[in-house]
Amino acid sequence: MKNDIISFFAGVGGIDLGFEDAGKYRTVYANEFDKNAQHTFELNFNKRGAYLDRRDIKEVTPDDIKEQTVNANILLAGFPCQPFSIAGFRKGFEDNRGDLFFETLRIIKSIQPKVVFLENVKNLVTHDHGNTFKVIREFMVHTGYYVKWKVLNSKEYGNVPQNRERIYVVGFKDKNAFKNFTFPEKIDLTTSLSDIIDFDAKTGETTKFGDTLEEKFFYRKDKQTFYPDLISEMTSSNTVYQWRRQYVRENKSGVVPTLTANMGTGGHNVPLIRTHNGEIRKLTPRETFNAQGYPADYVLPSDSSLSALYKQAGNSVAVPVISRIAQNITKALEKGDLDDSLPQVEGKVALIYTKMDGRMAGESYPIQWFDNKSIAEQKLIEYRNKTNTAIYDDLDFYKAIKKGGKHEFYSIAG
Repeated sequence: MKNDIISFFAGVGGIDLGFEDAGKYRTVYANEFDKNAQHTFELNFNKRGAYLDRRDIKEVTPDDIKEQTVNANILLAGFPCQPFSIAGFRKGFEDNRGDLFFETLRIIKSIQPKVVFLENVKNLVTHDHGNTFKVIREFMVHTGYYVKWKVLNSKEYGNVPQNRERIYVVGFKDKNAFKNFTFPEKIDLTTSLSDIIDFDAKTGETTKFGDTLEEKFFYRKDKQTFYPDLISEMTSSNTVYQWRRQYVRENKSGVVPTLTANMGTGGHNVPLIRTHNGEIRKLTPRETFNAQGYPADYVLPSDSSLSALYKQAGNSVAVPVISRIAQNITKALEKGDLDDSLPQVEGKVALIYTKMDGRMAGESYPIQWFDNKSIAEQKLIEYRNKTNTAIYDDLDFYKAIKKGGKHEFYSIAG
């Protein structure tokens, strides 16, 4: 029996695909607002039986979801990362997109899935001195979830030759599942650039992935004023480059640089290669999806623009990383699969335990809830004296984020 998934900010379905590839999961309801992403999602998931809700998440009610499934026990959400990214405006929750997490939380509190899986940019952890992720973590834990998080790089954890660091957050209702869940270990990178990029195909030819290399993919002397810089600096056909407005950057790690949603627009270029016959071209959309670990049979709509497809690839996820995490979630649920109702915590204050393994990994879970802050503070002191574990207020936490290192502490939220 498969676990029913409900998916928010589904994009083109990368997170869903990772879970489905792991087995025992199927997406039954997905919500996505972007029309181009909707098109790609439908081409691939309609045949899998997934229902696509095209509305803004703010319009979605729990009853809408229950019309499609009453057994949804996994919630996925790759909520928009722009407010928390270096590439964005660094406004966090002040950005009106930041409240989309709270829309997700609204659904979580009503549907009460066994597992919540969140994905976002690495910089979510340190944004606003750590306060943005602190708010997300504390709201999840205050709601009743046992949470673990870790930043993983696709080239180290997914056998995907792309330098892509993302934070993954997994929340469990069952404490035994939480205790038995671990993020996957590093694996060797055996997938090469030539496995995902065709360095041999010439102008007008079809790549080994089925793309026709039209002239629009190539850089020419009479088309780009910076072409001489490309020819001068792009000397190898064994690596990937980028034009960074004023200079050429080579990825020294031998992988594709981090794909972004704005590549190809506003001066942000799609990664470039020098083919074996000396031509300079950008990666095709299929090659950017290859760099995210998508399978060869994943359908890219032929009637979508290049910019739309590049945006979808840049907004997506490294599918093999998701699949490995999902496999570990399956193992954890075999140890703890209780589906009790979440505690009634409205208006209450939670005593929370947190352990941080550096800035980029940790765990946090609720100890107990209290009717008011003064009682919680008394219990906080009792726990500290009993366990010899530190108490952190907000300032202590911000210092910990700035300093890094290992930290273990109690705090209160609510």
